[in-house]
Amino acid sequence: DIKKGTLVSTFFAVIVAGGCYFLGGFGRLFATPEMVAQNGYDSIIPEMMSKLPNLLIALIVVLVLSASMSTLSSLVLTSSSTVTLDLIKGHLVKNMKEKSQLFLMRIFVGVFILISAVIAILQYKFNFSFIAQLMGLSWGALAGAFLAPFLYGLYWKRTTKAAVWASFLFGTVTMLLNMFLKSSFPTWLQSSINCGAFTMVFSLILVPVVSLLTPKPKQDKVEPVFACYDSRVEVAVKNDLGD
Repeated sequence: DIKKGTLVSTFFAVIVAGGCYFLGGFGRLFATPEMVAQNGYDSIIPEMMSKLPNLLIALIVVLVLSASMSTLSSLVLTSSSTVTLDLIKGHLVKNMKEKSQLFLMRIFVGVFILISAVIAILQYKFNFSFIAQLMGLSWGALAGAFLAPFLYGLYWKRTTKAAVWASFLFGTVTMLLNMFLKSSFPTWLQSSINCGAFTMVFSLILVPVVSLLTPKPKQDKVEPVFACYDSRVEVAVKNDLGD
């Protein structure tokens, strides 16, 4: 399976890098200054498609809708189950029945779909942001919140809960402020992409600093987690020549 996966993923990576990234990078050469000034860079692909045969346009629209629906379904299912099982169950509601969990997840699925629809309608109606900027905001918040805790948590026993929370708050709050108060940021941070990169780099500094300033985590909980690094495995000589 690993060998098959290697071939499939490599082939897919070539398609993505050679197709999508190539098209995205060189699409700017297709756009005229008037087109960009009027509709932004998001109008490049629709303008290209308008010159294609109707049958091919229909096929592309179906493919785009299929990709969007699969992404939306996975996101809302993951989000609803995360909020229900990881946040509400056991914390806000101590003893939640299985039927209540299922009902609540269904409610959150509808809520997240509604939020997605509202964002899409507002973006289309008011053109308040480019898709790339929205992606920069979401991924900047995610990377700023999770990158440093995940990296340090894998290799450093001194990482503390307070440092993780500090990284979470810094990444999400900074990107939210960038969304609503962009003009208050320095010029180089007004771009959501630049701001996302800044949250990632700064979180790598923030986590160790806060960890060193806060009490150590309990070793009786940390040591069993890191014990997996000491487990012995057998490998072929070609993979590990030893001494």
